[in-house]
Amino acid sequence: MPENAAEVTAAGIARLAGVGRAAVSNWRRRHADFPKPVGGSETSPSFALADVERWLRDQGKLAEVPLRERVWQQVADHPEGSVRALVHVGRALLLVQERPTMWQELTAVADERMAELLPTALEQVLAARFGDARAGLFPTPPPTGPRLPAEPPASYARGADIRLLRSVAELAAGIGARQAFEFLLGRHLDANPRQYTLTPPGPASLMAALTGPAGTVLDPASGTGTLLRAVGRPAVLYAQEADPDLAALTALRLALHTDADVRAAAGDSLRADAYPELAADAVLCHPPFNERNWGHEELGYDPRWEYGFPARTESELAWVQHALARLRPGGTAVLLMPPAAASRRSGRRIRAGLLRRGALRAVVALPAGAAPPYGIPLHLWVLRKPDAGRAPAPELLFVDTAEPAGAGAGRDKLDWQAVQSAVLDAWEPFERDGTAEERPGVSRSVPVIELLDDDVDLAPARHLPPPAAGGGADELRLVRDRLTDTLRLTGELTPAPAEPTEPAPWPATTVGELSRAGALVLSAGGSGTAAAGHAPVPVLTEHDVLAGTAPSGRLPEGPYEEPVRVEEGDVVVPVLGGGSVVRVVDEATAGAALGRNLQLLHPDPAALDPWFLAGFLRGTANNRQASSYASTATRLDVRRLQLPRLPLADQQRYGERFRALAAFEDALHRAGRLGEQLVQGLYDGLTDGTVRPE
Repeated sequence: MPENAAEVTAAGIARLAGVGRAAVSNWRRRHADFPKPVGGSETSPSFALADVERWLRDQGKLAEVPLRERVWQQVADHPEGSVRALVHVGRALLLVQERPTMWQELTAVADERMAELLPTALEQVLAARFGDARAGLFPTPPPTGPRLPAEPPASYARGADIRLLRSVAELAAGIGARQAFEFLLGRHLDANPRQYTLTPPGPASLMAALTGPAGTVLDPASGTGTLLRAVGRPAVLYAQEADPDLAALTALRLALHTDADVRAAAGDSLRADAYPELAADAVLCHPPFNERNWGHEELGYDPRWEYGFPARTESELAWVQHALARLRPGGTAVLLMPPAAASRRSGRRIRAGLLRRGALRAVVALPAGAAPPYGIPLHLWVLRKPDAGRAPAPELLFVDTAEPAGAGAGRDKLDWQAVQSAVLDAWEPFERDGTAEERPGVSRSVPVIELLDDDVDLAPARHLPPPAAGGGADELRLVRDRLTDTLRLTGELTPAPAEPTEPAPWPATTVGELSRAGALVLSAGGSGTAAAGHAPVPVLTEHDVLAGTAPSGRLPEGPYEEPVRVEEGDVVVPVLGGGSVVRVVDEATAGAALGRNLQLLHPDPAALDPWFLAGFLRGTANNRQASSYASTATRLDVRRLQLPRLPLADQQRYGERFRALAAFEDALHRAGRLGEQLVQGLYDGLTDGTVRPE
């Protein structure tokens, strides 16, 4: 194998072929010509990507490895690690974007000559974008391997593969330099979910909207730069991140994303503030939560603590005061906060100080699932640095977005457009007039004097009047009527008693055999991304299939990639969990993107009836024999599911019966949901007095 050739793991092979890892293990056992491992370990071997690509193509399991997948594998298998590889790639893409002619001249020469010329070209573009900060962000790495023959001691190519940069430039030529970096960074973040705390795009967009137009914006705990990317038309972006590698990636991401000046630094903002003299127009921050080692011992006399010295357990209030200290008078800061920061007794003195001086302007409760940690409803704190010439604001705005987001919506189904509208509809008049119209259960402005009690509890739910129970008595009456109609329909759809008979000795086939014969097409879900300028595409999620509800997901942000879309008559099968749930796509669902952990079966209507296919795939014994079991999960191999070989006319007879069973099942689910809604609404109405017990 050539030196530095890209390698791929079993998981990577599964992703390329659109199958599960169990299928890759089966190929290795059953096919003597399957490529042999070239690296890794006995339990996690790696294979030459070129050999794997050739084998998959010969077997008819892959037409072509997409360029973006080949590039990602080169990044993932880089000898310095994927993070350093992304830094190398980002610098090269910045050169591609900022000075395309210079890049073309560099790539026109041999690898050895390119390795000699590249450091000077990169130094020029980094100096133009980052100034003196580039030395701290992009230090020259020590040698990590053999150098190219003509490589001088200080060459860029130490540990980096010139061929990788050529491949990345080819990808950028197709989708753009910024989109190429976003794709590769996104794949790295997806592959290492526990290593990073990410701010989703929904909260980031809302936080940027709350600050309003701003020329200079700081994020003192910038992470991957998502908050600063959400700012519209800034003049200067300041970022600081404790992790040096992440600081470098964020700097490159921002430089590729915007024409604004980018100033980035590595270091702990509380202990080693890189911008002590900054007076920014706005600060956006998603600080680390529950940090005990934030500098309590050494920062006791720091001038930033204008509102009180934070307790060791109140690291978030240290970040709040750091943000206020880096604002100009009248500047706005928005921080994502844990809900405990609004009510812990150890922080009540600082909260009182923020209220008395008018620095805290609003507390917004987000729905659970908005941002990590996803299990709790986080808060947004909107702060304004006091201006010496203005009196403190007399009221504080509270907003709770649980109702606009949809009760019990969950992480993947939050209606962020409704959340943002609810918050801004309350914030904009409050910012303009100093007060806002009360909306029960959603928003209310409260005089500060009412909040300055012994607890200074700023949790929005404790200060908002409750909404009318279940929409009020009229709404409960409508729910009861719909439940009555649904129960009547359920009775009409109840299947007739089944006549006993002997098992039928049908000749059987499998989904895999039908796929190879062209009777159906198999597709895996989870691909596709949404980009600016493209209409939003609803995503049919695993939860939607299991619950029988409408598509509720949204495509992740990134360089636009067309998702797998479902069509009327397609059959969708969840592959995790070991359940026997199958869904036939109807007219209302058609056009949605296929979500993760779902397999799509697109039958040829001349050969297969979709309801016949879906019905037999739901058989308990069928699912059991096609499932494999890991220590914590069950995975369904859809290709192994069986169904009988029957003429199309007989399939349609079975299909009609399966369709009737599905209608009965839908009615049962709808009756259950309406019953729960009616019961909870009556409980709420009786307990808050809007429904009388008579």
